[in-house]
Amino acid sequence: MGIGTRIQQLRINNGLTQEKLAEMLNVSRQSVSKWEMEQSLPEVDKIVLMSRLFGVGTNEILLEAADLKKLRPQEIHLGSVYLIARDFEKSIAFYEKLLSMTVSTRNCGNKFAEFFFDNKCLAIMNEANLPGHHYVDGDHKFVLNFWVEDLKREHIRLKELNIGETTEIEKVHEGYYHFDIYDPDKNVCEITGGFNDGKDE
Repeated sequence: MGIGTRIQQLRINNGLTQEKLAEMLNVSRQSVSKWEMEQSLPEVDKIVLMSRLFGVGTNEILLEAADLKKLRPQEIHLGSVYLIARDFEKSIAFYEKLLSMTVSTRNCGNKFAEFFFDNKCLAIMNEANLPGHHYVDGDHKFVLNFWVEDLKREHIRLKELNIGETTEIEKVHEGYYHFDIYDPDKNVCEITGGFNDGKDE
């Protein structure tokens, strides 16, 4: 994986368009595009600024995966996210609509169901079938963060689906907008992504 691909992945993972990253770095969108296609390389000061924006070391941008592993041999990866659902079937139906996909696997005993997307797993655990587990102790609420290319379009889609309480789009800071949608157990799904508030038009 080259430096261009690493910049592109970090940009997408942080919910930024090429235009927004270019604005934050005070360069043209064409410059970002050329970096990502490896037609040119960013200057050192831009690499340092990107590392701050993305919350990673400059090594994460500059080094190949094999070289990174030598510096950081022990890596921790996200395996699955568990949602303890009080209404198992209703929660499966909610996430099928939210993710625009059918459930990937279901345990025959209705203990859990899994959705596989973006190389990640969301497991819906049936609270009624978890005797002896400690999952149900205390407050098990959580927030899932999803990123989309067009935040406004996704907001309209989820409002029209009417599958859960949906807040309005809110600006956190320049370049970061989000809205929330609540699942049947009132867990929060934060939706972030590219957004044009129309002020530049």
